Amino acid sequence: MKKKPVLKIRNLTKLYGDVVGIKDLDLDVYPGEIMGFLGPNGAGKTTTIRACLGLLQKTAGDVKIFGLDSHEDSIEIRKRTGYLPGDFGMYSDLKVKTILRYLLSQSGVSDESKMEELSALLELDLGRKYGNLSKGNRQKVGIVQAFMADQDLIILDEPTGGLDPLMQQKFYDFMREEKEKGKTIFMSSHILAEVEEICDRVAIIREGELQVVEDIHSLKEKMGKKLVVEFENSVDPDIFKIEGVNDFEIDGRRATMIVTSNLDEVIKKVSKQNVVNMSLDTFSLDQLFLTYYSRGGKGE
Repeated sequence: MKKKPVLKIRNLTKLYGDVVGIKDLDLDVYPGEIMGFLGPNGAGKTTTIRACLGLLQKTAGDVKIFGLDSHEDSIEIRKRTGYLPGDFGMYSDLKVKTILRYLLSQSGVSDESKMEELSALLELDLGRKYGNLSKGNRQKVGIVQAFMADQDLIILDEPTGGLDPLMQQKFYDFMREEKEKGKTIFMSSHILAEVEEICDRVAIIREGELQVVEDIHSLKEKMGKKLVVEFENSVDPDIFKIEGVNDFEIDGRRATMIVTSNLDEVIKKVSKQNVVNMSLDTFSLDQLFLTYYSRGGKGE
């Protein structure tokens, strides 16, 4: 039996006059998964998140979080939801620990153990004033406040901005541990590599419209594998007129193609030729994303 979604979005629309922020967006996020919300800047990721949390008045649609209405039950929802906005900022003159303790108290939590644990992991100095922190360390404050109340759903808007690669890896490991504990994480990003590394599923948004929602591994398989073959002699390109072979190109004795199905048949055709070199690579999410956007999405 399929679990009920923690976050259920139906026909969510936000218009700014005649400008479309998001349009007819449907999305489910299930318990215990890390869902990546992927798109370039301006695609509608932040608008979606703010509308879901009741921080932005939606034009139309319905959002349920824990089965509760996102606007009518927003206070109850926020008790169970940690949130890192993309524009997180705090009072410059306050010490980090003062800020975090205050925010923790607003969640009705007195246990500071998770706050201290994550601060130590990210090497965040709790004794420093917020205004004296670097951009990366300010982002760490935002990350800590999103997780420290140990809530059921964590929503993150571009969480790793400003973090160095080592801190990013530590944060990824931490998120995996949170997932193992049953937490649900919904994170927006335009950094393809991080979504590929840590997310179970990915939703791609383009110009305010959701293009695809899928398991990352399945999505890669659907987008195909890149096959590059260098032959000893020239070959007849017609032998690769096979269903599932796309974007075929041949330059002298070197052939390049994208194979989405019938890979076994393609390999059999290749094996009948004299092969000098061959490589077969699964699309990275980076290649997938660029290919998908270049085709215009939605099967175009």
